[in-house]
Amino acid sequence: MADEAPKVGLGIDIGGSGIKGAPVDLATGEFIVDRLKIATPSPSTPEAVAKVVAEIASAFPEHVASTTPLGVTFPAVIQHGVARSAANVDPSWVGTDVEELLAGETGRRVYVVNDADAAAVAEDRYGAAKDASGVVLLTTLGTGIGTALLVDGRLVPNTEFGHLEIDGHDAETRAASSAKEREDLSYEKWARERLQRYYSVVEMLLSPDLIVVGGGVSRKADKFLPLLDLNAPIVAAQLRNTAGIVGAAVLAAERFGG
Repeated sequence: MADEAPKVGLGIDIGGSGIKGAPVDLATGEFIVDRLKIATPSPSTPEAVAKVVAEIASAFPEHVASTTPLGVTFPAVIQHGVARSAANVDPSWVGTDVEELLAGETGRRVYVVNDADAAAVAEDRYGAAKDASGVVLLTTLGTGIGTALLVDGRLVPNTEFGHLEIDGHDAETRAASSAKEREDLSYEKWARERLQRYYSVVEMLLSPDLIVVGGGVSRKADKFLPLLDLNAPIVAAQLRNTAGIVGAAVLAAERFGG
């Protein structure tokens, strides 16, 4: 008996500098072929970005059926398919029905999700939060702090816990990895003074069962996560750069039934 063909999803990750996509094996969370990346157009208007998304979506005809739904991450608050903010893309996106626009351009059913939310779903299905139950909080430490919340694997969309006011400051201005670099903080000082304070407040508010830390700095997780004293386990993300594409593909498949 021949091996059963993998169930394939299609994910595209829209970022401020690049738009990248790949077909995803939904059983394993791995790319079936290498991703395709195209520079984000400038200006990054909805019409210009939609054309790039359509180009990537049509780039894998031998691996992705024309009926496969498309999952797309977007750097914004996404409410029922509509962008309510715009980070690192043209401000004309605000108020745009992103799902409707991309569905018209690609000819596919489209599910659009915030980029941190997509990463959390990928970690839940295949990565650091696999088999975790209860409340899982994902935080990405980068220029700011992106957050995503899952409850028994179900996404609570569009959380913005990086913008909590802590000690009179927007939390991400003091605890993001950009603050560490800007102020030339050692890993120890950053962890014990900034991250400890941030995660203690978040833990008090949410009582998470697991905290997953992503972002580029998570590659050095051994330098700072062991210094934190929290009730919940706190671990490094595993999927890293693939998480957005994978999570978007999974959510689209779950929304539309594959």
